[in-house]
Parts: sequence; structure tokens; C-alpha cells
Amino acid sequence: MEMNAEIKALLVSIGGADIDESLLREVAKTTIPSAGPGAGLESFFIKSGNHRVRLSVNRGSPLKVIGCRGEVSIVKGGESIVTGQLELALCHCPEQAYITMSGRCIYDCKFCPVPILRGKIRNPQEILKMIEEADKSGNLKAISLTSGVAESPQREAGQAAQVVRLLRKHYDLPIGISIYPTETSSEELYASGATEIKYNVETMDPSIFGRCCPGLSLQDILKSLGNAVEIFGKNNVSSNFIIGLGESDNCVHEGTSHLAEMGVIPILRPISPHPLRSGEINIHRPSPYRLIHLARIARRILDDHGLRADLAKTMCLPCTGCDITPHRDV
Repeated sequence: MEMNAEIKALLVSIGGADIDESLLREVAKTTIPSAGPGAGLESFFIKSGNHRVRLSVNRGSPLKVIGCRGEVSIVKGGESIVTGQLELALCHCPEQAYITMSGRCIYDCKFCPVPILRGKIRNPQEILKMIEEADKSGNLKAISLTSGVAESPQREAGQAAQVVRLLRKHYDLPIGISIYPTETSSEELYASGATEIKYNVETMDPSIFGRCCPGLSLQDILKSLGNAVEIFGKNNVSSNFIIGLGESDNCVHEGTSHLAEMGVIPILRPISPHPLRSGEINIHRPSPYRLIHLARIARRILDDHGLRADLAKTMCLPCTGCDITPHRDV
């Protein structure tokens, strides 16, 4: 049975699966993201029909992935609910080199383990080498860069621009950037050769933002997104909007409308509690129904504003593994 939007929403709502390690060794490899709420958690990708899902490796999950006549089958309650193929993750996701420049952050967003993990900081030559390795697969279609804030947003933006300039000497591929914005980051990154940009609002509920993202400014992020649309153009600017922090559906509807009116494509990102952040904030993993419901609302809003999520070439929107993505899943 091929995956459809409803089955994918069920898988995303659960978030993880038990999988035989031999399957991963034989067919693909796991990936361990080093940025964002999922940092440090081992995961893998499954493609089925026109849909892709990323699941974390979770031995206690109600889902089990088993081999099935050259494919894999996801089993729940003793019954197969979908079959597909394990996908090779080049760097973090299929068909992209999606690389974290800095796995450290001076900010303390309560859903994010990066400030605690204190991960690696990669220099431009290390990043270039990783992309060269990914390119050997013959499947590299885009380059994406993300980063924490190791010292300051201004320094991070400058380093991102430096890396993009280096990559442009070697690759004629779309390059997407996801960092915390500064007053001049959009201009710097566009001038360096970036194709698309993502500044994350995290949530459009001001009270939740204040509790979850101390030291950050939602208004500054929104201002930077508006500026980014002027520079990068329509359908080239996106923003993660986390679902599961206690926001209402009305907040999601109004927030998605506000972003779309600016020309920004919102990415509705379901959140899972990270063990390193246990008990710091209340997290409500969205149900399959809520994921589908909100994605369909988002699609209508995007359609009303002439935006297309399926035109994106870099980062989360073409990957779709973690979200129910308008114009691709619904």
C-alpha cells in the first residue's frame, strides 16, 4: 500500500519507529541532525509513492519497519499500513547537502537542545568537503545551510555569506540559508549568491514566543522576513512555525495568513519533546487530524496569495520529511 496524506500524518504524529539495524546498513544510513528541536536524535527516511517521511529510531514505538520483498513495510498493531523504500540521506536529507555550520547557540529556546549539546562548528573547507562527498552520489540537487548562533547573529550571517561565496565557485546549484536574521543578513546572503532564505518565527503566538524564546524578538524576525521577500522575491522565503507549543488553531490560521500576506511560506512543523529539554515547557504532539486540517488551511491561504510551496528548491519544503507540506502532501 502506498503512502497517502492521511497515513503520512499518522506516521508524523507518532514521529518514530523501531527498525532493524541491518536494514539501515544494507539500504541506507541514518542521519543525526545537529540543529533545531530534533538535534542529536538518529533518524531515517522512507519514500512511498509521492510522499516522504522522516522517522526517528525509537525502539519503544508502536511502529515497526521490516523488510518486505525488496522494500520496507511499516507495521502497526501487527498489520502493515504502508510499504515503501528507505532513502539515502546525503547530508541530513535525501537529494540535498543540508549542513549545520554551528551546532552551538547563545540563545536558549526551550524546545531546542542545541544550547545544551554544544555541537561542532564547521569551517568553510569542512563544509565544502562534505558537499563534495554528497555530490559523489550523483543525486545532489541542492545545498542548504543552517546554523545556531555561536557568538552573535551578525557574525553567523557573515560566515554564512563567506561559505556561500566559496560554494558558488564550485557549484551551480540552488543554495538555501536558514539562520537568525540581522538587519543586513538578507542583503549579504543574496549578494553572496544564496537562492532562498528561511528565518524562523517558531510561533506566531506572542505569549508563547516570550516563554519559549527568551532573548529573541518576534517583531524583529517578522520585519526581517518582510525585507527578505523584497530582496529574494516571492516563493523564495519561508519560516518554520512550530505546532504543539499550546497555540490554538485560530492562531495558526491567523499567523499563516499574516505570513502569506507578507509573501512568506510558513512551514507548519510538528514538535516532539526532546529528552534534554524534558519538563521545561508544555509540548502537545499534534494529532494526525490536526496536522491534515492545518495543512489544508495553509494550502488554501497560500493559494489565495499566489504562493507555491512546491516551487521551493532548498531546505525543508522540497524535503517534506518532517511535515505535511501544502502542494506536495495535500
